Amino acid sequence: MAALREMPRAGRQLLGTISWWKPCATNFQRCASTEAAAPTPEIPDIEQDSGLATPIVTREGVKLTDPRKRASRRNYELPHERYRYRPPKYDRGPLHPVQPPPSSDPVARNYSPGPFNLPRLKQTYHSTITSDILTLTYQHIPPGTPPSPERVRLREWDDSSPYMKNRPKRGPRGRGVLYPIEKDLNWRNLPEVKAVHLSMFIPQAKKNPDHLIVARSVLQTITGVRPTISTTRKSVAQWGIVKGDRTVVKVSVYGDQAYEFLDKIIHLVFPKIKNWKGVKGSAGDHTGGISWGFEPQHVQHFPEVEANYSLYPSKMISGCRFNLETTAKSNRHTRLLCMGLGIPFDGELVD
Repeated sequence: MAALREMPRAGRQLLGTISWWKPCATNFQRCASTEAAAPTPEIPDIEQDSGLATPIVTREGVKLTDPRKRASRRNYELPHERYRYRPPKYDRGPLHPVQPPPSSDPVARNYSPGPFNLPRLKQTYHSTITSDILTLTYQHIPPGTPPSPERVRLREWDDSSPYMKNRPKRGPRGRGVLYPIEKDLNWRNLPEVKAVHLSMFIPQAKKNPDHLIVARSVLQTITGVRPTISTTRKSVAQWGIVKGDRTVVKVSVYGDQAYEFLDKIIHLVFPKIKNWKGVKGSAGDHTGGISWGFEPQHVQHFPEVEANYSLYPSKMISGCRFNLETTAKSNRHTRLLCMGLGIPFDGELVD
């Protein structure tokens, strides 16, 4: 290698023009021991430059583009508005040739993004409560068992008059006794929470409208939904209320927010109520709804009100009516769901 360096420049050029001479790459490599390896730079764990040194982007520094020019440079034009797919405005049934997309599709008219969270009570319902309800309601029927006769719900007409022929059957005697038929529970029709409704009736708002402001603030604080004010439908002479007075505040909570609100009531509010045995066993409207009431001292146990109790006039906080709406079709199925969620019942259970 040193001999090649000592050769004159003309000789080295002549040597390079020889086609048969191909120097090997290993012959010109410098020995690793003749020169030490360069030290690797240390990489700091913490960034030395400050984020405040980043230049601030101003409006003058942004390059504005003309959308018309950019569209003219496209090789392929976007589809015209009339060629884009638009979901039908109305759902005309499952047999119609044009079906709307599911609500999870962003093109759908009723599309709503989410869910962005999974409530703890809803997760418990799907993982534990559903299987427990199926186990509790399972009835083994041996093969060959004749079916039990169905209960007669509708009365037939006699043939004493020609006007009674071909008439539909009439309901049983009495008012409000023709309830939906209770079907056996399976994995298709398991009851679940649909919505939660709260309402406050404040007759004092006739003389002092400030009661409505306190009631709205309390309901909005504990539910996170803005309540509405309604009017009374009947006049009450004892309270001095005339039909049309603004004395009712109500709010409804749906979806995952209803599960979170119900979870808060079961695990934070119910344990703080003293000498409370539970919801009455006769509660229920036979169509999946169940109601109970919170007294004014019970409303104060909600964590949002308890943390800022000094913000509300204590004498203006009124009780509220709580209504749980489910997809059940009978009181028995509604109570099964409520017991699985952790709502206690007291007294004889009436179907």
